[in-house]
Amino acid sequence: MSAITDSMDHGHGHGHEPGLHHQYEDMVQQTESYIVGMWVFLTTEVMFFGALFFIYTLYRWNYQRDFYIAHEHLNVLMGAGNTTVLLFSSFTMVMAVQSAQLKKRMHVMGYLVVTLMCAFTFLIVKYFEYASKIADHLYPGAGFATDAKLAFGEHAMEGGKLVANMNHVQLFYGLYFGMTGLHAVHIIAGILVIIALIRLWYNKANSVIHDYVPTEMVGLYWHFVDLVWIFLFPLFYLMPKPH
Repeated sequence: MSAITDSMDHGHGHGHEPGLHHQYEDMVQQTESYIVGMWVFLTTEVMFFGALFFIYTLYRWNYQRDFYIAHEHLNVLMGAGNTTVLLFSSFTMVMAVQSAQLKKRMHVMGYLVVTLMCAFTFLIVKYFEYASKIADHLYPGAGFATDAKLAFGEHAMEGGKLVANMNHVQLFYGLYFGMTGLHAVHIIAGILVIIALIRLWYNKANSVIHDYVPTEMVGLYWHFVDLVWIFLFPLFYLMPKPH
């Protein structure tokens, strides 16, 4: 009889917490599960990108002049613009999480929509950046640029002779497309998650209306994506001239 009563009390307790999913005992356990799961996921992401950053650093250390010549063809203004856009999107995401804590539904959706606009702006700029590189045949493979002077100007020539190792230059662009492309994939994944989150808020789902943590977890992922770009931008676009 006591077991039945306890079961009824347990079910009644869930009824007083509309944001609580049935597999959790209470909101504290649910929140801890969210946090642990997200940090485990982000740890794997850090390990993944960390390996790529290590590879980039290793090759850049060995081929400093060629990497510098290769980076001269990147558009710093586009890269800086995208950096500004992502930093602003981090701000709007912070405001969305704060609004979720205060249960200001319309504010949450508004800030999330602005974050989405920033994400799409980033991808559009990246599209034009990639298009310019492809037009100049600066993509890895058999069609890679053979005319160094046309592709890189006088930076690759000294006394009318080629001083850049085009294999190393191609390696630079392989890393550029690979690392920034993977980052763009994460941006697209973030867009899909944010759209799903907006839909939940629009439908007044208990999982977000009565619990701000899911919104905070999406924000945490978005900040990670922004942080990766903060490292990518100076590594590829702001390379100092080697001695």
